[in-house]
Amino acid sequence: MLLRRTATVLAGLFVLFVLIAPSDLEKFTPEAFLRVPLEGLVGVMVLVLLPDRFRKPAAIAGGIALGLFTVVKIMDIGFDMVLYRPFDLVLDWPLLVPAIDFVDVTFGRFASVLAVVAAVALVAGIVLLAALSVLRLSSSAGGRRPVAVRAVAVVAVACVSLAVPGVPVYSDAAATSLVDHARRVQAGLHDQEVFAAEASVDALRGHPGLLSSLQGKDVVFTFVESYGKSALDMPDVAAKLADGNARLKARGYAAKSAYLTSPTAGGGSWMAQATFLSGLWIDNQQRYRNLVASDRLTLPRAFRESSWRSVGVVPGITQAWPEGDFFHYNEIYDAADLGYAGPRFGYATTPDQFTLESFQRAERSKEHGPVMAAIPMVSSHAPWSPTPDSVDWDKLGDGSIYRTMPASNDPPESIFGRDPAAVRADYAHSISYSLESVISYVERYGDENLVFVFLGDHQPAQMVTGEGASRDVPITIVAKDPAVLSRTEAWKWDDGIKPGGSAPVSRMSDFRDQFLSTFSPPRP
Repeated sequence: MLLRRTATVLAGLFVLFVLIAPSDLEKFTPEAFLRVPLEGLVGVMVLVLLPDRFRKPAAIAGGIALGLFTVVKIMDIGFDMVLYRPFDLVLDWPLLVPAIDFVDVTFGRFASVLAVVAAVALVAGIVLLAALSVLRLSSSAGGRRPVAVRAVAVVAVACVSLAVPGVPVYSDAAATSLVDHARRVQAGLHDQEVFAAEASVDALRGHPGLLSSLQGKDVVFTFVESYGKSALDMPDVAAKLADGNARLKARGYAAKSAYLTSPTAGGGSWMAQATFLSGLWIDNQQRYRNLVASDRLTLPRAFRESSWRSVGVVPGITQAWPEGDFFHYNEIYDAADLGYAGPRFGYATTPDQFTLESFQRAERSKEHGPVMAAIPMVSSHAPWSPTPDSVDWDKLGDGSIYRTMPASNDPPESIFGRDPAAVRADYAHSISYSLESVISYVERYGDENLVFVFLGDHQPAQMVTGEGASRDVPITIVAKDPAVLSRTEAWKWDDGIKPGGSAPVSRMSDFRDQFLSTFSPPRP
């Protein structure tokens, strides 16, 4: 008897927790659980009033549904922690593959296999536990039908009579969550049509004299991984930008900076990069796949068709990358092509400084025509520890020098379960390293014909930014030739490599048109 009562109480607590628990970890407070779930009251009444022969099958079906709902809620919490949004039941399944790849690359194959096995076991366990819990509650309530009906009625009346404005007594969080997911499912099912309509418009395709105002310039677009607006408030990063601005100014460079709103946050760098280069808003994998299967005019293609040599330097690519054909590069340098013989630092295949040096050796160190390059750097990719040290450019060699760094032997640390202050410090250190790589590259290899654009791809995870952070990332254009920046005056960007708090903000998908229009003749 005692065992049955204990099982009933535990089953009730489990169901209560699942129905009331918020989908945002930041809202897990004691007050959030001091409520009565209306869905629970309705569920009890339905099961109690059903004929005996239908009660058990209905309880099992309802329990399975509750278990699946719990799994989706866990996914919501995880996506909110990293990507600042709930899980999309239609569009987000493809993102699970990059998540597994991240664990595989960062922590090893055993860790990735273990993570998959643990996830499958967790899902099965939650669904089984939910089904058994609802079945136990159904059996208990069905055996005491009059008592159960009266109890539900009393609780319902109490919820209504005790309700005070601003002090919630009951909760409909589960129903609200289901409605929100249903709306996202509907939007996801129609997103392909919406994207096709957006992609069908391209006023710059076939525009005569494209990029003629940049003829003879080497133009480099560099993506600094996880470099978000929140980084600018960190003392180490702010100091690095102030120092870098002074160094570049002393060498005759000028810079303009602003913000772009990224289509993603916490991850999904490839979607942000595709948005920037294509001028289309790519915020899910379905859009990305449709984009790379299209004939869209990208920035690399625009430069190539305007007589530049267009190259992609992609150290994060370690296997076949068929999507690379879409960008129409003359040459793609993946991780294996960079000639790096040093150790990995966390997720990063090569340190950012070495990536830039490899690009310089392969493309700009010899006699060449104008070159355009897109370079997504990876040193500031989570988990942000360990991070390499900056090296004298003359000593980089094949990267073997990095083996002498103590951090090169340290295994990467998970950002979860660590002190948030330590995670933020590691993040700031990695961003400072990446910015130093960019600044010192311009110092060493820049000239009158270099136009260097560097920007963030997305904000880091919420454990770094805190709740409510925007999706804005800094963008900076650096040049020594005054004629280049004079053409950007209409942009009204801030002077220097650090944008101020009131600097202009535009969508990342707007930059392609803004850039091409600025450095091309007026459209007819």
